[in-house]
Amino acid sequence: MCSLFAHQPQRDYESQTRSLRIGGHCTSIRLELSFWDTLEEIAAKEGMSLAKFLTTLHDEVLVHHGEVRNFASLLRCSCLIYRSRSTVAVPAFVERAPAILDAAE
Repeated sequence: MCSLFAHQPQRDYESQTRSLRIGGHCTSIRLELSFWDTLEEIAAKEGMSLAKFLTTLHDEVLVHHGEVRNFASLLRCSCLIYRSRSTVAVPAFVERAPAILDAAE
């Protein structure tokens, strides 16, 4: 039933900490490798390095909200939004979705 999720490569959910400088301050961010991969893809599509993209995103959130709470969670959610808008549903998942939803009810 959960093979779609259980058979994913372990590498995708291994976490990695990366250090960067945002707003003149050094910080570390720990994310799963699949999120780092997605962020690198987004940055490349924007024509930026990953560090530049993260700094730009942080600065835009700061301007919009006045503060940046839980930047790592913001990055994860950004990846989910990006993936949901850039991928097509896998046919096998679409066929199984009602069964999974029925079991969860």
